[in-house]
Amino acid sequence: MSVVRWCALLAAASLVTACGGGPDGAGGGQQAASASPIPDTSAIVKAVQKDPQVAAGLPAAITQAGKLKLASNIQSAPNNFYSADGKTPIGFEVDLAKAIGAKLGLAVAHEDMAFGSLITSLQSGRIDLTMAGMNDTAERQKQIDFVDYFQSGITMMVRKGNPDGISGPDSLCGKAVAVVQGTSHQKYAEEQSGKCVAAGKGPVTATATDSDTQNQNQLRTGRVAVLLNDLPSAVYISKTAGDGQFFDVVAGEPINGGPYGIGVNKENKGLSEAVRGALQALIADGTYGKILDAWGVQSGALKQAGLNGGK
Repeated sequence: MSVVRWCALLAAASLVTACGGGPDGAGGGQQAASASPIPDTSAIVKAVQKDPQVAAGLPAAITQAGKLKLASNIQSAPNNFYSADGKTPIGFEVDLAKAIGAKLGLAVAHEDMAFGSLITSLQSGRIDLTMAGMNDTAERQKQIDFVDYFQSGITMMVRKGNPDGISGPDSLCGKAVAVVQGTSHQKYAEEQSGKCVAAGKGPVTATATDSDTQNQNQLRTGRVAVLLNDLPSAVYISKTAGDGQFFDVVAGEPINGGPYGIGVNKENKGLSEAVRGALQALIADGTYGKILDAWGVQSGALKQAGLNGGK
């Protein structure tokens, strides 16, 4: 799906009243006409200064390039999504990535790709980092390293008023759910389906796509009973889509809670340590907290930037 069509589809489906954001890519002036305006975080990001001590640990090739090639699956507000121009990435992950780059004295070049291609692109050296709401898990740690930056978990989105009576994992039995291809949501749906069948109940029928927007349309039109999403995205979408009239979030603790991680090639330990050091410096100086507060996701804040902390 082209980036221009992303906002067009949202508007056509009336999922949001506007796609907001500023031309500087840091959540600038234009606001979405919804219950949760796009924050102006440009001053927060621009105030970040290079930390020479942290930057000294960067691999020489990265320093010489002067930039970090960072890939995301850019479609998940408030993590990362496109501003009104249809091509400028914004979101709390985008702001954090730029702030990390600034601490290291580097620009950040975002690349949009399918979620399922992120790990292989890291392994091949096509990109330096990935930051896309990817859960740091023990299984993924076998393939790449993670610098942990946020705490989240799987949350169930339902149609407004919860007409299918979804109350928790057990109520997914016999239901159709929407997930994004290659995510921990898809794996969880498969695992839960197995539990349902073992208990003599109907399986969970998972529909996997590469588009969270398509999944929202499936939920809104009743083709699925549940959309499995991460906590920040589920809360944001439920508040903003249709001015808060389209979706609800099922109450309860997030499922399989754990950290989001910035992905790094396992052979690039120097870059992992430099990114971790930059993030820790942002936590210490308050920039990290300011960014999360601005986007309304402070509940997922970490006190320490860890390495491979997922289980």
